[in-house]
Amino acid sequence: MLVFFVVAAVAVGAALVVVIHRNPVIQALSLVVFLLAVAGVFVLLNAQFLAALQVIIYAGAIVVLITFVIMLLNLGPEARGGPGIPTLLIAFLLGALLIGVLGRAGLTFEPLAANTPVSPDGVLPHAPGYGSVGAFGRALFSTYFYPFEAVSLAIVAALTGAVLLAKRKLED
Repeated sequence: MLVFFVVAAVAVGAALVVVIHRNPVIQALSLVVFLLAVAGVFVLLNAQFLAALQVIIYAGAIVVLITFVIMLLNLGPEARGGPGIPTLLIAFLLGALLIGVLGRAGLTFEPLAANTPVSPDGVLPHAPGYGSVGAFGRALFSTYFYPFEAVSLAIVAALTGAVLLAKRKLED
């Protein structure tokens, strides 16, 4: 439990830096720390394959892509300002809504039935093949195929937009 709380604290701290800091490069590096902490949670859940994917795909490739886009845009000091008052107000309201929803979910939580099989350390047993490459591939290419493709299209659209913004700025 101590390791989980340390990893969770690192994740929350890095997420706060991503949201609050003014320098986009430091935000991207804090995003790497956050994604590595999420990979640590996957390791604690005994899903080593998902942890490896988290590090390779997100902490590696996606954040490098984000960093290159930031460098390509060459943001000036005026674009590095912090969030305005309306943005902070919306973030506060959404955070309060999230806390309310999580509190409501905690109030309606029902413990496991008495006949539910539980391992000696109090954890539910995993389904056969949990966290394996085969189970991940089946889920990715059946249940989550369309959301996966939608995310890849969103990434391509964002990269295209960044290149167009950089091109327009170079022509000025």
